[in-house]
Amino acid sequence: MAENNLIHETSPYLLQHAHNPVDWYGWNSEALKKAKDENKPIFLSIGYSSCHWCHVMAHESFENEEVAQFMNENFVNIKVDREERPDIDDIYQKVCQIATGQGGWPLSIFLTPDQKPFYVGTYFPVLDSYGRPGFGSICRQLAQAWKEKPHDIEKSANNFLDALNKTEKISTPSKLERTILDEAAMNLFQLGDSTYGGFGSAPKFPNAANVSFLFRYAKLSGLSKFTEFGLKTLKKMANGGIFDQIGGGFHRYSTDAKWLVPHFEKMLYDNALIPVNYAEAFQITKDPFYLDILKKTLDFVLREMTSPEGGFYSAYDADSEGVEGKFYVWKKSEIKEILGDDSDIFCLYYDVTDGGNWEGNNILCNNLNISTVAFNFGITEEKVREILQSCSKKLLDVRSKRIAPGLDDKILVSWNALMITAFAKGCRVTNDSRYLNAAKTCISFIEDNLFSGDKLLRTYKNKTAKIDGYLEDYSYFVNCLLDVFEIEPDPKYLKLALKLGHHLVDHFWDSENNSFFMTSDNHEKLIIRPKSNYDLSLPSGNSVSAFAMLRLFHLSQEKKFLEITEKIMESQAQMAAENPFGFGYLLNTISIYLEKPIEITIINTENSPLCKSILLEYLPNSIVVTIQNPDQLSALSQYPFFAGKSFEDKTSVFVCKNFTCSLPLHTIDEVNSHL
Repeated sequence: MAENNLIHETSPYLLQHAHNPVDWYGWNSEALKKAKDENKPIFLSIGYSSCHWCHVMAHESFENEEVAQFMNENFVNIKVDREERPDIDDIYQKVCQIATGQGGWPLSIFLTPDQKPFYVGTYFPVLDSYGRPGFGSICRQLAQAWKEKPHDIEKSANNFLDALNKTEKISTPSKLERTILDEAAMNLFQLGDSTYGGFGSAPKFPNAANVSFLFRYAKLSGLSKFTEFGLKTLKKMANGGIFDQIGGGFHRYSTDAKWLVPHFEKMLYDNALIPVNYAEAFQITKDPFYLDILKKTLDFVLREMTSPEGGFYSAYDADSEGVEGKFYVWKKSEIKEILGDDSDIFCLYYDVTDGGNWEGNNILCNNLNISTVAFNFGITEEKVREILQSCSKKLLDVRSKRIAPGLDDKILVSWNALMITAFAKGCRVTNDSRYLNAAKTCISFIEDNLFSGDKLLRTYKNKTAKIDGYLEDYSYFVNCLLDVFEIEPDPKYLKLALKLGHHLVDHFWDSENNSFFMTSDNHEKLIIRPKSNYDLSLPSGNSVSAFAMLRLFHLSQEKKFLEITEKIMESQAQMAAENPFGFGYLLNTISIYLEKPIEITIINTENSPLCKSILLEYLPNSIVVTIQNPDQLSALSQYPFFAGKSFEDKTSVFVCKNFTCSLPLHTIDEVNSHL
């Protein structure tokens, strides 16, 4: 079987194409030089391993000998994994948005040898169909235009470049005041689906930062409708097919408004961002329902997405054996056979029918209360719970013997950092040491494998780490170091967070436009130096940097960090108020800044009811550090946050706000009166 240059790559997505008849290259100097030397246009194809339409286009076009031969003769063909190179993806997605009004993957772009785009689209069928040009005929037309009308192509490329440069300069500076949050909350609430929760109609994505913002705003404004909407969203998601009812973890999005039929891939970042919402919901309501979903999700990641070295894998495909969802769905007859007499209870609770709820199969989902099922069968609720639990375990055992969806086992620093945060928050509300251990092990793994000198790298696979870290890698990692530090204040976490914070300011900051670039000043030069400003399926590097620097300022009192946070927030606050959907994470940061963080230090954890009551309280605008022993405190006394505090022989709590601190507090009532 023939192979191309991708055989030397580590990305599972690129390796999927290593045996195509297309003579693919990775994005590297060799490929870019070849385009210039031979004066050939570049065909750039960007996707990722769990992307369904990427597989379809590969199968139809890139495995087709005739199409491949034409591509090889007329273009230099480059494949990029968007998860490894978010900078390249960001630039050309923006071009696609400019040209077609939408983006997506696979992204198909034709470039001049100096990387300027002149034709762009997403998925193309191999033959002309439904009024859409086929990939074969597009290649022929563009190859011909390249030879016969080079001026037209140059003009088109320059127009794209001008438009692209304009998109990078956004900023209407505004004052940071409470009205920003009021306007954003009302605008976001209007996008909400009052029946099923979530925002907009189908397809529906679990927008974690937006749910967090509604919770924060409810606390700030005292308006319970915002909390109720957030809780409804989380409840509907947890009961729908987007949540894997027996295996735990969330699928990527729902294809319908009801959260029933998911797009079945499972991404690490969703299973890192969403549990934080359930931790918040548990703190707000104390309802164990939310804690249960949090635990099932974190346990899924521990069981199925954790590498032996302690890093976390990137994603599972939507399809197995070439069929989307096959791994996750059930026939009723199959369930009856496995569960016997208990199947009636299980099928009633999880809405399993003979006809199925999707393409003749059943996606497990839940619309009934346990009490209804108990009443129906004349047994106790406790008994129903027991039966459902043992049935789920039996089905999970059977399911684990099916052919599993493909796993993308590369390890990305930014997504791993989000997961570390989720485990830290999970440990805080469950007190389960497995979660804290998973977070600490992953931090050590990154320290040992993903640094090159003082620089952070992006991606790791097969014992190889490569590609310089992006803004999101640094900012998410600083943030998760602080999340773990709050629970276990080992000075090394704070030291590393401060060091990386300074590195960001020195190498990524754009002082002209008051925001961070996506790439450092010594990163490979592309046609522009991109910025990431929107919080979409992942929070933007700028939003997370603003939050991380605000926290670093409060711990260290280094003014520089506060100035940078303020500049980012001021340059984007107006856009966030008008378009809150794309700025959820930034709005959470603005909210903390305006409320002024409450600094809570718990010294000596022997009074566990007191510690627990603080950790289980919903205090979104706080920095809570738990000091377990005198050594920790003396090692931290050089930092302003801890200065002047002494270790006592009983649990004492200091609450500081607006540069004034309480005396040591010793009871729950005393603490509450200061909060």
